[in-house]
Amino acid sequence: MVVRTETGMGDDGVVSSTENKRGRQTARDMVLSLLVILLGAGFVYLLVPHDDSLDPVRPISYDVELVTARRAAPYPVAAPVGLPRDWRATSVDYKRQSDLGAVWHLGFMDPDDQYAAVEQSDGEPEKFIRSVTHGAEPADRTRTAGGEEWERYEGEKYDALVRQESGVTTVVTGTASFESLTRLADALEAEQVRVSEGAGETGEPLETGAPGKD
Repeated sequence: MVVRTETGMGDDGVVSSTENKRGRQTARDMVLSLLVILLGAGFVYLLVPHDDSLDPVRPISYDVELVTARRAAPYPVAAPVGLPRDWRATSVDYKRQSDLGAVWHLGFMDPDDQYAAVEQSDGEPEKFIRSVTHGAEPADRTRTAGGEEWERYEGEKYDALVRQESGVTTVVTGTASFESLTRLADALEAEQVRVSEGAGETGEPLETGAPGKD
């Protein structure tokens, strides 16, 4: 019988050397694999056609929401008629009850890719105006739009055109220029639909015209 005796020092040296070599190989393999993945992803990206001229804004339709709001709101709801096609609706909402009252919102991107929105409420005017204009202040100037006088507001974030009347405050506001805000205000037509009892989905217009027009 042959008995072999191996020293621990020799074993440690062999094992350590082998493990270090394997570690270096593993790290190198990982780096190579990552490079291959990145090169493959870049190649695929180059093969896929890209059109930087495509509009990132997705226009929406608001017909259903507008009809619903005009049936539910306690005031004539305003929306533009006849805006050019390069005005794109991007957001719409109606809240029957909120801290600001019954609120109608309709947002657009104008031809210069600036934001402009129609905001209406039957709540406390000053609080509502301050909220939707992000703190814009009266500029002691007016603009005529839709045959009506609108009060001009100016702010660090949004400018606005504001019209207050009995039962509703209408605000046209956003990052757009006053020319664009005026264009939007000029296109507004307000309408409220009275739904008779038992009429189902039918109803009759109660009022039409620009906000504030009697």
